Amino acid sequence: MLERYFVRPVTVDRIRSSWIGPLVEQYVSWLSERGYAGRSVSRWVPILVRFGDFARRRGAADWDQLPDHVEPFVKTWISERTTARMPALQRKKVGECVRNPIQRMLRLAVPGYTGLGRSRKPENPFAERAPRFFDYLREEKGLRDTSIQHYRHYLRQFASYLQRIELKDVEHVSPAVLSGFVADYGQRVARSGLRNACGALRVFFRYLHRQGVLKKDLSKVIEYPQPFRLSGIPRCISWDDVRRVLELVDRRTPTGKRDYAMLLLLVTYGLRAREVAALTLDDFDWRSDRLRVPERKAGHSTAYPLSAVVGDALLDYVKNGRPQTRDRRLFFRAMAPCLPIGHAAVSARAGHHLRKAGIRVARAGSHTLRHTCVQRLVDADFSLKAIGDFVGHRAPASTQIYSKVAIEALRQVALGDGEGVL
Repeated sequence: MLERYFVRPVTVDRIRSSWIGPLVEQYVSWLSERGYAGRSVSRWVPILVRFGDFARRRGAADWDQLPDHVEPFVKTWISERTTARMPALQRKKVGECVRNPIQRMLRLAVPGYTGLGRSRKPENPFAERAPRFFDYLREEKGLRDTSIQHYRHYLRQFASYLQRIELKDVEHVSPAVLSGFVADYGQRVARSGLRNACGALRVFFRYLHRQGVLKKDLSKVIEYPQPFRLSGIPRCISWDDVRRVLELVDRRTPTGKRDYAMLLLLVTYGLRAREVAALTLDDFDWRSDRLRVPERKAGHSTAYPLSAVVGDALLDYVKNGRPQTRDRRLFFRAMAPCLPIGHAAVSARAGHHLRKAGIRVARAGSHTLRHTCVQRLVDADFSLKAIGDFVGHRAPASTQIYSKVAIEALRQVALGDGEGVL
Protein backbone atom coordinates (compact mmCIF):
# COMPACT_ATOMS: atom_id res chain seq x y z
CA MET A 1 0.00 0.00 0.00
CA LEU A 2 2.88 2.39 0.70
CA GLU A 3 4.07 2.07 -2.92
CA ARG A 4 0.82 3.70 -3.99
CA TYR A 5 1.82 6.99 -2.32
CA PHE A 6 5.65 6.94 -2.37
CA VAL A 7 7.47 6.39 -5.66
CA ARG A 8 11.04 5.98 -4.40
CA PRO A 9 11.75 2.50 -2.98
CA VAL A 10 14.22 3.95 -0.47
CA THR A 11 11.41 6.01 1.07
CA VAL A 12 9.19 2.96 1.42
CA ASP A 13 12.07 1.00 2.99
CA ARG A 14 12.74 3.78 5.48
CA ILE A 15 9.09 3.84 6.58
CA ARG A 16 8.93 0.06 6.98
CA SER A 17 12.22 -0.04 8.89
CA SER A 18 10.69 2.14 11.63
CA TRP A 19 9.69 0.23 14.76
CA ILE A 20 6.11 1.46 14.20
CA GLY A 21 6.31 0.71 10.46
CA PRO A 22 3.59 -2.01 10.57
CA LEU A 23 1.29 0.39 12.41
CA VAL A 24 1.95 3.15 9.88
CA GLU A 25 1.20 0.80 6.99
CA GLN A 26 -2.01 -0.35 8.67
CA TYR A 27 -3.03 3.28 9.10
CA VAL A 28 -2.28 4.04 5.43
CA SER A 29 -4.52 1.15 4.35
CA TRP A 30 -7.26 2.51 6.63
CA LEU A 31 -6.94 5.97 5.02
CA SER A 32 -7.02 4.48 1.52
CA GLU A 33 -10.22 2.53 2.24
CA ARG A 34 -11.93 5.75 3.32
CA GLY A 35 -10.90 7.75 0.28
CA TYR A 36 -8.37 10.17 1.77
CA ALA A 37 -6.38 12.13 -0.80
CA GLY A 38 -2.88 10.97 -1.66
CA ARG A 39 -1.37 14.35 -0.83
CA SER A 40 -2.77 14.07 2.69
CA VAL A 41 -1.32 10.59 3.19
CA SER A 42 2.07 11.72 1.84
CA ARG A 43 2.07 14.63 4.29
CA TRP A 44 1.04 12.61 7.35
CA VAL A 45 3.30 9.55 7.04
CA PRO A 46 6.61 11.44 7.60
CA ILE A 47 5.09 13.00 10.74
CA LEU A 48 4.16 9.54 12.03
CA VAL A 49 7.66 8.17 11.43
CA ARG A 50 9.20 11.13 13.26
CA PHE A 51 6.77 10.60 16.11
CA GLY A 52 7.88 6.96 16.34
CA ASP A 53 11.56 7.99 16.48
CA PHE A 54 10.73 10.63 19.10
CA ALA A 55 8.87 8.13 21.29
CA ARG A 56 11.69 5.56 20.94
CA ARG A 57 14.28 8.09 22.12
CA ARG A 58 12.11 8.82 25.14
CA GLY A 59 12.06 5.14 26.09
CA ALA A 60 8.91 3.79 24.42
CA ALA A 61 9.25 0.06 23.75
CA ASP A 62 5.67 -0.94 22.98
CA TRP A 63 2.78 0.54 21.02
CA ASP A 64 0.70 0.79 24.20
CA GLN A 65 3.22 3.36 25.50
CA LEU A 66 2.85 5.68 22.50
CA PRO A 67 -0.05 7.77 23.89
CA ASP A 68 2.23 9.10 26.67
CA HIS A 69 4.45 10.76 24.08
CA VAL A 70 1.86 12.47 21.88
CA GLU A 71 1.65 15.82 23.66
CA PRO A 72 5.44 16.14 24.27
CA PHE A 73 5.97 15.50 20.54
CA VAL A 74 3.37 18.11 19.58
CA LYS A 75 4.92 20.70 21.89
CA THR A 76 8.36 19.99 20.46
CA TRP A 77 7.06 20.26 16.92
CA ILE A 78 5.40 23.63 17.63
CA SER A 79 8.49 25.06 19.34
CA GLU A 80 10.76 24.03 16.45
CA ARG A 81 8.54 25.24 13.62
CA THR A 82 6.90 28.39 14.97
CA THR A 83 8.04 31.65 16.47
CA ALA A 84 6.97 33.46 19.60
CA ARG A 85 5.51 36.27 17.48
CA MET A 86 3.13 33.90 15.72
CA PRO A 87 -0.50 34.32 16.88
CA ALA A 88 -1.63 31.79 19.46
CA LEU A 89 -4.49 30.59 17.24
CA GLN A 90 -2.09 29.82 14.41
CA ARG A 91 0.23 27.93 16.75
CA LYS A 92 -2.76 25.93 17.94
CA LYS A 93 -3.65 25.00 14.37
CA VAL A 94 -0.10 23.81 13.74
CA GLY A 95 -0.40 21.55 16.76
CA GLU A 96 -3.74 20.17 15.60
CA CYS A 97 -2.36 19.36 12.15
CA VAL A 98 0.33 17.23 13.82
CA ARG A 99 -1.78 15.73 16.59
CA ASN A 100 -4.77 14.60 14.49
CA PRO A 101 -3.05 11.98 12.26
CA ILE A 102 -1.15 10.59 15.26
CA GLN A 103 -4.34 10.21 17.29
CA ARG A 104 -6.16 8.53 14.41
CA MET A 105 -3.31 6.05 14.02
CA LEU A 106 -3.21 5.26 17.75
CA ARG A 107 -6.95 4.60 17.83
CA LEU A 108 -6.27 1.66 15.52
CA ALA A 109 -3.49 0.22 17.66
CA VAL A 110 -4.29 1.04 21.28
CA PRO A 111 -7.62 -0.33 22.59
CA GLY A 112 -9.66 2.30 24.39
CA TYR A 113 -7.53 5.23 23.24
CA THR A 114 -9.53 8.33 22.32
CA GLY A 115 -7.08 11.20 22.51
CA LEU A 116 -7.88 14.87 22.88
CA GLY A 117 -11.06 15.04 20.82
CA ARG A 118 -14.14 17.09 21.45
CA SER A 119 -15.73 16.21 24.73
CA ARG A 120 -18.76 14.04 24.12
CA LYS A 121 -21.97 15.21 25.66
CA PRO A 122 -23.82 12.61 27.72
CA GLU A 123 -26.59 10.79 25.91
CA ASN A 124 -28.82 11.17 28.96
CA PRO A 125 -27.78 14.02 31.28
CA PHE A 126 -30.16 12.67 33.93
CA ALA A 127 -29.24 9.00 33.60
CA GLU A 128 -28.93 8.59 37.37
CA ARG A 129 -32.51 9.65 38.13
CA ALA A 130 -34.26 8.81 34.85
CA PRO A 131 -32.22 6.08 33.11
CA ARG A 132 -35.10 4.88 30.92
CA PHE A 133 -36.63 8.22 29.96
CA PHE A 134 -35.69 7.95 26.28
CA ASP A 135 -36.96 4.37 26.19
CA TYR A 136 -40.25 5.76 27.51
CA LEU A 137 -40.36 8.33 24.70
CA ARG A 138 -39.64 5.69 22.10
CA GLU A 139 -41.76 2.80 23.37
CA GLU A 140 -44.72 4.43 25.12
CA LYS A 141 -45.06 7.75 23.33
CA GLY A 142 -43.98 6.30 19.98
CA LEU A 143 -41.59 9.15 19.11
CA ARG A 144 -39.08 8.86 16.30
CA ASP A 145 -35.35 9.12 16.86
CA THR A 146 -35.32 12.61 15.31
CA SER A 147 -37.88 13.82 17.87
CA ILE A 148 -35.97 12.14 20.69
CA GLN A 149 -32.86 14.04 19.61
CA HIS A 150 -34.74 17.28 20.27
CA TYR A 151 -35.65 16.09 23.76
CA ARG A 152 -32.01 15.19 24.38
CA HIS A 153 -30.89 18.66 23.27
CA TYR A 154 -33.31 20.50 25.57
CA LEU A 155 -32.49 18.28 28.55
CA ARG A 156 -28.80 19.01 28.02
CA GLN A 157 -29.57 22.72 28.06
CA PHE A 158 -31.49 22.30 31.29
CA ALA A 159 -28.71 20.17 32.84
CA SER A 160 -26.18 22.84 31.88
CA TYR A 161 -28.30 25.48 33.60
CA LEU A 162 -28.52 23.38 36.77
CA GLN A 163 -24.75 23.02 36.73
CA ARG A 164 -24.28 26.78 36.44
CA ILE A 165 -26.48 27.43 39.47
CA GLU A 166 -24.76 24.55 41.30
CA LEU A 167 -27.87 22.42 41.71
CA LYS A 168 -26.62 18.85 41.60
CA ASP A 169 -29.80 16.79 41.93
CA VAL A 170 -32.97 17.16 39.89
CA GLU A 171 -34.88 16.16 43.02
CA HIS A 172 -34.16 19.63 44.43
CA VAL A 173 -35.62 21.50 41.47
CA SER A 174 -38.27 24.02 42.48
CA PRO A 175 -40.75 26.16 40.51
CA ALA A 176 -38.36 29.09 40.97
CA VAL A 177 -35.56 27.13 39.33
CA LEU A 178 -37.78 26.22 36.38
CA SER A 179 -38.84 29.85 35.97
CA GLY A 180 -35.20 30.89 36.06
CA PHE A 181 -34.31 28.45 33.31
CA VAL A 182 -37.18 29.61 31.11
CA ALA A 183 -36.15 33.25 31.58
CA ASP A 184 -32.48 32.46 30.91
CA TYR A 185 -33.04 30.21 27.90
CA GLY A 186 -35.63 32.54 26.41
CA GLN A 187 -32.99 35.26 26.00
CA ARG A 188 -30.92 33.02 23.71
CA VAL A 189 -33.50 31.36 21.45
CA ALA A 190 -36.56 32.25 19.43
CA ARG A 191 -40.06 31.96 20.81
CA SER A 192 -40.60 28.65 19.00
CA GLY A 193 -37.41 27.19 20.47
CA LEU A 194 -38.40 28.22 23.98
CA ARG A 195 -41.86 26.72 23.50
CA ASN A 196 -40.35 23.41 22.39
CA ALA A 197 -38.00 23.41 25.38
CA CYS A 198 -40.92 23.97 27.76
CA GLY A 199 -42.81 21.14 26.12
CA ALA A 200 -39.87 18.76 26.54
CA LEU A 201 -39.48 19.74 30.21
CA ARG A 202 -43.17 19.20 30.86
CA VAL A 203 -42.94 15.64 29.54
CA PHE A 204 -39.74 15.03 31.51
CA PHE A 205 -41.09 16.23 34.87
CA ARG A 206 -44.37 14.42 34.36
CA TYR A 207 -42.31 11.27 33.85
CA LEU A 208 -40.23 11.92 36.99
CA HIS A 209 -43.40 12.28 39.03
CA ARG A 210 -44.85 9.08 37.58
CA GLN A 211 -41.66 7.18 38.41
CA GLY A 212 -41.69 8.43 42.00
CA VAL A 213 -38.54 10.50 41.68
CA LEU A 214 -40.45 13.70 42.53
CA LYS A 215 -43.29 13.90 45.02
CA LYS A 216 -44.96 16.77 43.18
CA ASP A 217 -45.74 17.06 39.49
CA LEU A 218 -43.78 20.16 38.49
CA SER A 219 -44.86 19.92 34.86
CA LYS A 220 -47.88 22.07 35.65
CA VAL A 221 -45.77 25.05 36.74
CA ILE A 222 -43.89 25.25 33.43
CA GLU A 223 -45.70 27.91 31.42
CA TYR A 224 -45.48 28.02 27.66
CA PRO A 225 -44.62 31.38 26.09
CA GLN A 226 -47.68 33.03 24.60
CA PRO A 227 -47.92 31.91 20.95
CA PHE A 228 -48.99 34.27 18.18
CA ARG A 229 -50.41 32.10 15.44
CA LEU A 230 -49.47 33.04 11.88
CA SER A 231 -47.42 35.97 13.20
CA GLY A 232 -44.45 35.36 10.93
CA ILE A 233 -43.86 35.40 7.20
CA PRO A 234 -42.18 32.47 5.39
CA ARG A 235 -38.60 33.28 4.42
CA CYS A 236 -38.74 32.74 0.66
CA ILE A 237 -36.89 34.35 -2.23
CA SER A 238 -37.92 35.28 -5.75
CA TRP A 239 -37.58 32.91 -8.68
CA ASP A 240 -35.00 35.24 -10.22
CA ASP A 241 -32.91 34.83 -7.06
CA VAL A 242 -33.25 31.05 -7.39
CA ARG A 243 -31.90 31.22 -10.94
CA ARG A 244 -28.98 33.35 -9.77
CA VAL A 245 -28.14 30.85 -7.01
CA LEU A 246 -28.20 27.91 -9.43
CA GLU A 247 -26.15 29.75 -12.06
CA LEU A 248 -23.35 30.46 -9.58
CA VAL A 249 -22.88 26.79 -8.61
CA ASP A 250 -19.64 25.50 -10.14
CA ARG A 251 -20.81 22.24 -11.70
CA ARG A 252 -17.33 21.34 -12.93
CA THR A 253 -16.41 19.89 -9.54
CA PRO A 254 -17.93 16.87 -7.72
CA THR A 255 -19.02 19.19 -4.91
CA GLY A 256 -20.75 21.50 -7.35
CA LYS A 257 -22.52 18.61 -9.10
CA ARG A 258 -23.78 17.35 -5.75
CA ASP A 259 -24.88 20.75 -4.46
CA TYR A 260 -26.63 21.62 -7.73
CA ALA A 261 -28.68 18.41 -7.56
CA MET A 262 -29.55 19.00 -3.90
CA LEU A 263 -30.64 22.60 -4.54
CA LEU A 264 -32.89 21.49 -7.39
CA LEU A 265 -34.55 18.86 -5.19
CA LEU A 266 -35.14 21.43 -2.46
CA VAL A 267 -36.66 24.11 -4.66
CA THR A 268 -38.52 21.86 -7.13
CA TYR A 269 -40.26 19.54 -4.70
CA GLY A 270 -40.05 21.53 -1.46
CA LEU A 271 -38.24 18.70 0.29
CA ARG A 272 -36.82 19.05 3.79
CA ALA A 273 -33.07 18.76 4.32
CA ARG A 274 -33.57 15.49 6.20
CA GLU A 275 -35.55 14.04 3.30
CA VAL A 276 -32.85 14.99 0.78
CA ALA A 277 -30.10 13.48 2.95
CA ALA A 278 -32.07 10.22 3.33
CA LEU A 279 -32.58 9.64 -0.41
CA THR A 280 -31.10 6.45 -1.86
CA LEU A 281 -30.49 5.21 -5.38
CA ASP A 282 -33.48 2.91 -4.94
CA ASP A 283 -35.85 5.88 -4.56
CA PHE A 284 -35.58 6.70 -8.27
CA ASP A 285 -37.47 4.86 -11.00
CA TRP A 286 -35.62 5.99 -14.10
CA ARG A 287 -37.82 4.02 -16.51
CA SER A 288 -41.01 5.64 -15.25
CA ASP A 289 -39.38 8.98 -14.36
CA ARG A 290 -40.61 8.82 -10.77
CA LEU A 291 -39.11 9.98 -7.49
CA ARG A 292 -40.23 8.43 -4.20
CA VAL A 293 -39.67 10.20 -0.88
CA PRO A 294 -40.19 7.65 1.92
CA GLU A 295 -40.76 8.24 5.63
CA ARG A 296 -41.63 11.90 5.55
CA LYS A 297 -42.20 13.93 8.69
CA ALA A 298 -45.91 13.17 8.68
CA GLY A 299 -45.18 9.42 8.55
CA HIS A 300 -46.18 8.86 4.90
CA SER A 301 -44.34 8.59 1.60
CA THR A 302 -44.79 10.72 -1.51
CA ALA A 303 -44.18 9.95 -5.18
CA TYR A 304 -43.35 12.73 -7.65
CA PRO A 305 -42.86 12.84 -11.40
CA LEU A 306 -39.14 13.25 -11.96
CA SER A 307 -38.40 16.56 -13.66
CA ALA A 308 -36.07 16.35 -16.65
CA VAL A 309 -33.85 19.10 -15.23
CA VAL A 310 -33.61 17.41 -11.84
CA GLY A 311 -33.03 14.01 -13.47
CA ASP A 312 -30.17 15.33 -15.62
CA ALA A 313 -28.50 16.92 -12.59
CA LEU A 314 -28.81 13.71 -10.58
CA LEU A 315 -27.39 11.58 -13.39
CA ASP A 316 -24.48 13.98 -13.82
CA TYR A 317 -23.69 13.69 -10.11
CA VAL A 318 -24.09 9.90 -9.95
CA LYS A 319 -21.90 9.32 -13.00
CA ASN A 320 -19.26 12.03 -12.52
CA GLY A 321 -19.34 13.22 -8.92
CA ARG A 322 -20.57 10.49 -6.56
CA PRO A 323 -17.74 8.44 -5.00
CA GLN A 324 -17.43 4.74 -5.77
CA THR A 325 -19.11 2.98 -2.86
CA ARG A 326 -21.46 0.10 -2.13
CA ASP A 327 -23.64 2.29 0.06
CA ARG A 328 -27.00 2.98 -1.60
CA ARG A 329 -27.36 6.48 -0.15
CA LEU A 330 -27.42 9.13 -2.86
CA PHE A 331 -25.41 12.07 -1.54
CA PHE A 332 -21.95 11.76 0.03
CA ARG A 333 -19.31 13.98 1.53
CA ALA A 334 -16.92 15.42 -1.02
CA MET A 335 -13.93 14.94 1.30
CA ALA A 336 -12.70 11.89 3.20
CA PRO A 337 -13.90 9.97 5.02
CA CYS A 338 -16.41 8.82 2.39
CA LEU A 339 -19.65 8.98 4.38
CA PRO A 340 -23.26 9.87 3.49
CA ILE A 341 -24.03 13.54 3.91
CA GLY A 342 -26.23 14.55 6.86
CA HIS A 343 -29.25 16.83 6.96
CA ALA A 344 -27.30 19.61 8.69
CA ALA A 345 -24.79 19.62 5.83
CA VAL A 346 -27.61 19.84 3.26
CA SER A 347 -28.96 22.95 4.96
CA ALA A 348 -25.45 24.39 5.38
CA ARG A 349 -24.67 23.98 1.68
CA ALA A 350 -27.94 25.66 0.73
CA GLY A 351 -27.09 28.56 3.03
CA HIS A 352 -23.59 28.75 1.57
CA HIS A 353 -24.88 29.18 -1.98
CA LEU A 354 -27.51 31.70 -0.92
CA ARG A 355 -24.85 33.85 0.73
CA LYS A 356 -22.51 33.36 -2.23
CA ALA A 357 -25.21 34.79 -4.51
CA GLY A 358 -25.54 37.81 -2.23
CA ILE A 359 -29.09 36.98 -1.16
CA ARG A 360 -29.93 38.22 2.30
CA VAL A 361 -32.56 36.23 4.15
CA ALA A 362 -33.09 35.38 7.79
CA ARG A 363 -31.65 31.94 8.65
CA ALA A 364 -30.51 31.12 5.14
CA GLY A 365 -30.71 27.38 4.57
CA SER A 366 -32.64 24.54 2.99
CA HIS A 367 -36.00 25.76 4.34
CA THR A 368 -35.57 29.00 2.40
CA LEU A 369 -35.82 27.01 -0.82
CA ARG A 370 -38.68 24.91 0.57
CA HIS A 371 -40.62 28.09 1.32
CA THR A 372 -39.79 29.37 -2.17
CA CYS A 373 -41.27 26.23 -3.70
CA VAL A 374 -44.49 26.78 -1.75
CA GLN A 375 -44.58 30.46 -2.71
CA ARG A 376 -44.40 29.49 -6.38
CA LEU A 377 -47.31 27.09 -5.93
CA VAL A 378 -49.32 29.81 -4.18
CA ASP A 379 -48.64 32.19 -7.07
CA ALA A 380 -49.86 29.49 -9.47
CA ASP A 381 -53.24 29.47 -7.66
CA PHE A 382 -53.01 25.98 -6.21
CA SER A 383 -55.22 25.37 -3.20
CA LEU A 384 -53.59 25.27 0.22
CA LYS A 385 -54.74 21.65 0.59
CA ALA A 386 -52.98 20.65 -2.64
CA ILE A 387 -49.86 22.56 -1.61
CA GLY A 388 -49.82 20.90 1.80
CA ASP A 389 -50.07 17.46 0.24
CA PHE A 390 -47.30 18.29 -2.24
CA VAL A 391 -44.75 19.40 0.36
CA GLY A 392 -45.77 16.83 2.97
CA HIS A 393 -47.43 18.94 5.65
CA ARG A 394 -48.96 16.92 8.47
CA ALA A 395 -51.95 19.19 9.01
CA PRO A 396 -53.69 21.94 6.96
CA ALA A 397 -52.79 24.47 9.68
CA SER A 398 -49.13 24.16 8.66
CA THR A 399 -49.98 25.52 5.21
CA GLN A 400 -52.18 28.41 6.35
CA ILE A 401 -49.18 30.66 6.98
CA TYR A 402 -48.64 30.82 3.21
CA SER A 403 -51.99 32.54 2.75
CA LYS A 404 -50.15 35.66 3.92
CA VAL A 405 -47.96 35.57 0.82
CA ALA A 406 -50.80 35.12 -1.70
CA ILE A 407 -49.94 38.52 -3.14
CA GLU A 408 -52.47 38.61 -6.00
CA ALA A 409 -55.38 37.54 -3.78
CA LEU A 410 -54.43 40.07 -1.14
CA ARG A 411 -54.16 42.78 -3.81
CA GLN A 412 -57.71 42.04 -4.93
CA VAL A 413 -58.90 42.34 -1.36
CA ALA A 414 -57.16 45.71 -1.04
CA LEU A 415 -58.55 47.08 -4.31
CA GLY A 416 -62.11 45.82 -4.00
CA ASP A 417 -64.64 44.59 -1.50
CA GLY A 418 -63.01 41.16 -1.39
CA GLU A 419 -66.22 39.20 -1.96
CA GLY A 420 -64.82 37.42 -5.00
CA VAL A 421 -61.80 36.23 -3.08
CA LEU A 422 -63.84 35.08 -0.11
